[in-house]
Amino acid sequence: MTGKRKRGDAIDFGLLPGLLGYQVRQAQIAIFRDFTSSLAEDGMTPTLFGSLVLIEANPGLKQADLARALQLDRSTVVTVIDTLEKRGLVARQRAIDDRRSNAISLTTAGGHLLARLKPRVADHEARLVGDLDADERAILVSMLARIFPERR
Repeated sequence: MTGKRKRGDAIDFGLLPGLLGYQVRQAQIAIFRDFTSSLAEDGMTPTLFGSLVLIEANPGLKQADLARALQLDRSTVVTVIDTLEKRGLVARQRAIDDRRSNAISLTTAGGHLLARLKPRVADHEARLVGDLDADERAILVSMLARIFPERR
């Protein structure tokens, strides 16, 4: 048994620094913090931004498809869409090919906001990978994508 830790003692992280899950989670926390501080004035989260990007790229996207793309459950994606709709950024309408489903499209305001946010998100990304050269960044993205091959 070892003695009690004193305030200010360095923490031994044991095997955690060598675990992929730990490093990915630490990176995710840093990424989300920077993203949130970069876009706080617009009340934008990574999930809201990702939703806008997907909706822009796929006009008429069904809610269920958005949920799958973002790996969210259906109730969570409804909350996301409700939030975006209340802000006037997206509009829901019945899907033409399935009246039981809603199709989502960007509003003009949503398109304008997204156009304004994209350069700021690019700046955020540049800050995150500032210590990596272009090849290292490409390798990192490629390696992470191999963990989730269904996303390619």
